[in-house]
Amino acid sequence: MAVIDDFLTHLTVERGLSANSYDAYQRDLKGYLTSLRRRKTTPVKAGAADIRAFVASMRRRGLAPSSIARHLSAVRMFHRFLLSEGITASDPTEHVAAPKKPRRLPEVLNREEIDLLMEQPDHTTQLGLRDRAILEFLYATGLRAAELLTFQRTDLMEDLGLARVFGKGSKERLVPVGRPALRLIRKYLEDVRPMLANSGSGETLFLNSRGKALSRMGLWKILKTHVELAGIEKKVSPHTLRHSFATHLLEGGADLRAVQEMLGHVDIATTQIYTHVDREYLKEVHRQYHPRGGKRAK
Repeated sequence: MAVIDDFLTHLTVERGLSANSYDAYQRDLKGYLTSLRRRKTTPVKAGAADIRAFVASMRRRGLAPSSIARHLSAVRMFHRFLLSEGITASDPTEHVAAPKKPRRLPEVLNREEIDLLMEQPDHTTQLGLRDRAILEFLYATGLRAAELLTFQRTDLMEDLGLARVFGKGSKERLVPVGRPALRLIRKYLEDVRPMLANSGSGETLFLNSRGKALSRMGLWKILKTHVELAGIEKKVSPHTLRHSFATHLLEGGADLRAVQEMLGHVDIATTQIYTHVDREYLKEVHRQYHPRGGKRAK
């Protein structure tokens, strides 16, 4: 169809569309045209009902929400092109929402894996002690990686057992810090940080071997090293410790609102993902230990 060829040419010239992306758009729009033909209409005459019918047909074929969303994105761009070129007077996709992708449950470490991870850094060495303090602080507070990397030592209120954290949008919150983490940070501050710091270190709490603030890549490397030493086969990132922090609090009976506050979530719906993790944990315990929980007999 000429109008689709014009659209693909537009994408190629104006947006530098790659050959693979060109083929993908072409396939998606071919499926859309087939759907319109069945409904005896054309892209120029298509309305919102035709778009919804196309989405429904993909659902019936068993396409994943992510695939449906990709097809709909191609159709949406195509109709916006028609509108911009004056070929149509309106965009029929304007009020058609893409299917919501199911939220994946975050990967978490269980308590035994947390203990094993914490045992890996050699705290008889300067960097080993620093690494242990970092891991304990991440797990104790549920900080995001960016929050840890920019955390200032002046924001650790050791006497109160609190950390003042500046999260997304510079929103301030107070997070309790457990005694094990406080004890290790105190030792790091006394024995290690003075040896790493230089005139350019500022007040950043955790420094690299050159006295600069740790980078995101540096934090990832530290975590990866100790995860491998612990023999943990899960895919672990700094955010995994944040997930584990929240999950273990809820498993222990913590109030959801309190966990929301500690994580710095604006919307409690974001925190509720961890209640699903908690339920999965409870179901697993039931499967393993209840006489009729469904555990496979040996």
